[in-house]
Amino acid sequence: MITPETKSWTWVLESACPDCGLDTPAVPRTRVPALTRANAAAWHELLVSGGEELRIRPNPDTWSPTEYACHVRDVFVLFDERLRLMLTRDAPDFANWDQDTTAVESRYAEQDPAAVAVDLVAAGATLADAFAAVTEEQWARTGNRSDGMVFTVESFARYFIHDPIHHLWDVTGVPAG
Repeated sequence: MITPETKSWTWVLESACPDCGLDTPAVPRTRVPALTRANAAAWHELLVSGGEELRIRPNPDTWSPTEYACHVRDVFVLFDERLRLMLTRDAPDFANWDQDTTAVESRYAEQDPAAVAVDLVAAGATLADAFAAVTEEQWARTGNRSDGMVFTVESFARYFIHDPIHHLWDVTGVPAG
């Protein structure tokens, strides 16, 4: 079943993002590993070159750069787990992931930016390697999100890459490209 929330995110697979500028439908699936590594490197640079401003929220409802980085790190880990499920099981179901609950329970705001940088790069490299290893036949394998959205590995890759790129834009204001 496709819910209104699911529909609100399907545009990511259909058009360029009006905010960050990433044209997700135009991203060749073979570019996802390189884009993942480049994104992880940009986050690393941001986190190791900053100071206390990395912990400051621009307003009470917007995460700090460190909180966004923790989220991106966890997205890398989660998408690696889900990709492996898609490649090893037939049409696996993905459990719901509440990113806001994870942020609170994992204490994103209290994490050390330098440690987050190291973990984020490692998680990004693992996921990039996993996407790079996908064979031609595997791009059509499927997985099911808990809200009814069905992904192929290819649509999953494109859907994924928007998230870390968009969040880097959220923090830096630098558009994709």
